[in-house]
Amino acid sequence: MTNGASTLKLNMETCQFGDVAVVHCEGRIVYREEAAALSRTASAVLQESKSIVLDLGAVERMDSAGLGELVLARMTAEARGGTVALACPNRRVRELLDLTHLSSVFEIYPTVAEALESNEGMADFAWGRSHEKQHLEPA
Repeated sequence: MTNGASTLKLNMETCQFGDVAVVHCEGRIVYREEAAALSRTASAVLQESKSIVLDLGAVERMDSAGLGELVLARMTAEARGGTVALACPNRRVRELLDLTHLSSVFEIYPTVAEALESNEGMADFAWGRSHEKQHLEPA
């Protein structure tokens, strides 16, 4: 029996890279405390940073509440002129994003470094656009 204190199964660490904050997530992003913790962290980070890269490489599980918090973070960022990108989702998380069509809403990168490298392009990414990159030939 616990003494009333919850055991959060999501650890987050934030690193700042210019105008972009990277939030490294480890554990699960599921209903109740973990999803709420992600929401609080994203909101706090967006007070200081224009954009966020959520590193999902160590996320073991995500449910609909977690997905909802991702969308809320994106809406909050957009309202402030920023963006949210996702990096390193494992196969299960990526399948969930694909199944719910959220992979067409978020820019998703295989690595955090690639997400940071494309930071300039993150600001141009709008709701409903594909996350696939367009290669333009010089004129």
